Order: sequence, then C-alpha cells, then structure tokens
Amino acid sequence: MPIGTLWPKAAILAFAVFATLPYAGTALAEPRHGLAMHGEPKLPADFDHLPYADPAAPKGGRITYAFVGSYDSLNPFIVKGDGTTPRGIWDVSLGNNVFEALMTRNRDEAFTLYGLLAESVEVPDDRSSITFNLNPKARFSDGQPVTPEDVIFTLELLREKGRPNYRSWYSKVKTVEKVGEHGVHMTFADGADRELPLLIGLMPILPKHATDAENFDRSTLKPSIGSGPYVMGEIKPGERFTLKRDPNYWGKDLPIKRGFDNFDEIRIDYYRSRSSMFEAFKKGLYDVNPEADPATWRNGYDFPAVTDGRVVKESFETGVPKGMLGFAMNTRRPIFEDVRVRKALASLLDFEWLDKNLFFGVYQRNASYFEGSELSSIGIPASDKEKALLAKFPDAVEPDVLDGTYRPAKSDGTGGDRKLLRTALDLLKSAGYELKGNTLINTATGQPLTFELLLMDREQERVGLAYARTLARVGIKANVRTVDSAQYQRRVQEFDYDMIMTSWGASLSPGNEQNFRWASSQADLPGSYNFVGAKSPAIDALLKDILSAEKREDFIESVRALDRVLISQHYVVPLYYLPEQWVARWTRVGHPEKQAIAGYTYPTWYQTPAK
Repeated sequence: MPIGTLWPKAAILAFAVFATLPYAGTALAEPRHGLAMHGEPKLPADFDHLPYADPAAPKGGRITYAFVGSYDSLNPFIVKGDGTTPRGIWDVSLGNNVFEALMTRNRDEAFTLYGLLAESVEVPDDRSSITFNLNPKARFSDGQPVTPEDVIFTLELLREKGRPNYRSWYSKVKTVEKVGEHGVHMTFADGADRELPLLIGLMPILPKHATDAENFDRSTLKPSIGSGPYVMGEIKPGERFTLKRDPNYWGKDLPIKRGFDNFDEIRIDYYRSRSSMFEAFKKGLYDVNPEADPATWRNGYDFPAVTDGRVVKESFETGVPKGMLGFAMNTRRPIFEDVRVRKALASLLDFEWLDKNLFFGVYQRNASYFEGSELSSIGIPASDKEKALLAKFPDAVEPDVLDGTYRPAKSDGTGGDRKLLRTALDLLKSAGYELKGNTLINTATGQPLTFELLLMDREQERVGLAYARTLARVGIKANVRTVDSAQYQRRVQEFDYDMIMTSWGASLSPGNEQNFRWASSQADLPGSYNFVGAKSPAIDALLKDILSAEKREDFIESVRALDRVLISQHYVVPLYYLPEQWVARWTRVGHPEKQAIAGYTYPTWYQTPAK
C-alpha cells in the first residue's frame, strides 16, 4: 500500500487484531541466531565477539577521516542522496553509525548475517518467507522502542520512495504483517531469489514516529534519528560532518557489537582536491589515509611524521575478489552499440606503459569482474554446468573466454605497439570504420569516432589522457573532461555521458547488487548502477540462476558463467588493481591485530594510549 494511503476505520481495526495473532500460514522453521547465503553460519549461537574485533579495545577519543567532495543531503536512502550524503551515516566502509539493520554482516564469511535489531529469525528451507523477532531492548536514539510497525513502515517507504535497488528488492515482498508483540513476518512471491531474506535482513530501519514520509524523497539537511551507536552532530556541507557517540546506545553489549564503535566522536572532513587533502594528512589534520596511488605510496610518505614513527604505512591482504575498475562505455550511445567497437577500444588501453611510467609496476591488470577469487572465470575452461547454462545463448561468450584462455590485450610497453594498433584497426574496419588521414570515419554515416571521457578528479585525468593519446594513434578523438563531484554525480545518475571511469566492487557472495548493475530492467532507470546500459537476455537469465542456486558449487558456476558473458560483451576497458590494501595512519589510532577476510574494518579501530 502506498505511503499516506488512508484505510477505512474498520479495516484498520481488523488489521490490528489480525496482526497480533500468530502467523497462520506455512509452518516456520525454528528461530536461529544467524542466516547464511549457503550452508550454515560459522559462529555458534553463544559466540562472544567477531574474530576481527577486540572486545577489550579502549573507548574514547576522536577519529577523523577525509574525502574529496561535499554533500547536500542527510538521507542516503534516496536517489537525490546517493553520492551526495556525508560519509559515515550508512556506510560500507566507515560503518552504519546512525541507522541499523535487522541483522548485520560478519566480514569473515562470504555472506552470513547475525542478529542486531532482530535477535533471531525464522526461515523455511524454501526461503519463501522470513520472520524477524525483534530484540525487546532495541531503541532509537530518542529512547523510543524499535517496533514491528517501524519495520513495516520502512519496507513500504523504501519500496515506494527509496533508491532503485531498494524498490527492486522490496517489491518482491508479497505480504508483511506483525506477529505477536515483537515479530514481523514477510512472504515472498516465490523462493527463487534465495538472497532476498538476507537483503531484507540488511534493510535500514527508520523510526515511523520521526520520519517525514511525505517528503522522504527530497534532499534535506535536517538531522535524522536512528538506532545506531552515533547521532548526528556538526553539519557543514563542503567542510565537515561529525557524529557523536550515543551514551545510551542500546546495543553496545551485544556480542556482534563488542569491540566496535570505540570513538566518542567521528569526524569527516571534506577537501576540494586529493593534493590538498594529502597535505592535510601530513599535518595530522586527519588520522587515516587509504592510498591507491603507487607514486604517492612510494615517494610521497617522506615527511617527518613517517620518519619518526608517528605515521605508519600498512599493507593488508584480503580474501575477497578485487572487482573491476575500468572505463565504462555507455551503450545507450550509438557509437558504443557495436561490440566490435567496444572490443577495439578495450584493446587500446596500454596497461604496460601506464604501469611502468605512472605506477612503478605495482598494479596488476583487471581481467575478471571477480578477479583473484574462485568466482573468476579467468584461466578456467567452462564446465559442463556452465555450458548448459549458456546453451540458450550461443553467441553470448567468445571462444577464448569459454575455454579460459582469454586475457586483456598486452602491449610491448612502448606506448605505441604497432601490432596492438593494427589489431584494433582491423576490428574497427569490420565494424564499418575507415582511417582517413588522421581521423577514423564511419563509412556509412561519414561521422568521426569521437566521444567524451567524463572524469571526476586529477588522478583519473592523467590515466584518461594517457588512454586518449593511444586512441589518437588510430584516429579516435577522446575528449577528456574533468568536472566537480556534484556535476559528475548528476550526470552519472541521468546516464548523461559517453564513457566514465568507475569500479564495481565484488564480494565472495555476489547477488542482487548484480541485478542493479547489469539487469535489463535497470538499464533505463535513473540512479541505477547499470552504467553501461546492458540489455542482455543471457545476463538476465544468469542473474536468476545466481539467486536461485541452493548449493555453493552451483552458485560458483553460475557466477563464472556471468563473468564470461560480461567479459565477452566488452562493456568496459579493463584497468588495474592493487594486490593489497594500502593504508597510512597516525599512530594515535590503532586497530586489532587480526583483520577480516574482507580487509580492515574501521569501526573496530580505537584511540591508542598516549605515550
């Protein structure tokens, strides 16, 4: 029912009576403390704390983070707030500090959730429904209890006015109803999407009594109330955003929270450029600097605080896929409709020259969308199961991708490999292009092959300019344009670009987020992450196979098959990745010795004792 719809009084009374009765539908499973995508949770019901958290970590002090850009909204759950809200409110890196979900993730497992606002869940084997049993102690920061009504309200609000991924996920909920005093029961159209119960478990819960439902989809700088460990403090768009620890936070003693949320204050400072931000780090104006630039990592950390040990450089290995960083081609544009053109453009990235001249040879080349994991198809011939999945789409995967021999084009590193350039020109000729003088022309239209590469900072720009120089050697003109973060976000949300530099992160359990990136249904939906405009029956079918897989081995083969299709369609000019995470920190902040397989976890960091 849409938010704001008025029910007849009799219907409200009937619903109120029914909603308090035990659910009379299909038999439910026994309550459980956790829920895994495949198999069973690794941690027992009586676990003491997560393995990468230190329950004895000291409390107090402040941690300061820094980012380039600004913000103009405090609502991270709507299209107008996506990319323009302060970091740290609902944040995969800095933590879900203001709002909380029914369950929370263990970063040491592929995809397993444990109870947070919900102390237990009940899920039948076919995953056609789920019941969340709320923790009676759960409270919002204003002291009001978290109730089933809040859960129902949030579900309805986000599927009507939330970001497209929320609308897509939560539209699959067929019914939702209150069960007893603390329970919420949901049924799904079918059990084909086995990830859906976990996605519902990760839904942020909003306070019905303190949320403006009518204006929810509009940007606002009015502070919000959540149930998380922090409340909003100082709000200065373009300059700063702070979070203050809630001394009455209801969940601080939960096993899932022991060793987390250790600072009294979290501060996020904003800068106009990476260079000015790094200068601020040198001066000690913020505490943690994740680094992705090899030149800076190698030569930039020669200031006194590093020399005398007040700043340390650390490398962390992870066990998760490296994902894909690349130049994404917008196939909504006619120039990128032909896969031969896209393949040629992908082959013209001279990674070997870039890595040697800009990055000191430390990067590795992206090839797979699930690079460096068992989910990658690189170097592995398609199994019989994969071939069966792909049988209905005989042209979706190229032969070398199917047999596992595919690798991105490799140059001689000179910046002008003639063999690489000739191969690309042959492909472009087959797609109807001809080199006339110094310009590549479409023989049918007489139009030159030219496009805009839209970027958002100077670091991206130097890579884009190097790529453009190589393209110019075969008569292609790429206009490199760098814009501010607000304009960039607006244009990306509206798909108003030819090519952008972007990344697709990956976990050990890809699922519905892949729909948001690649499904045909998302291609024309403003605000979706289908940046390339993919509309492929093969991709759509494989996305369903991934979500319906009951066994891990079947799941892996479905993901590999998807990887092969994405590679073969050449939507992206693959770039590079770091084999490790790099972080520099002032030693006034520290972290537990053990890190999760997903990498370092900022919410477990703490202030170190003064020396």
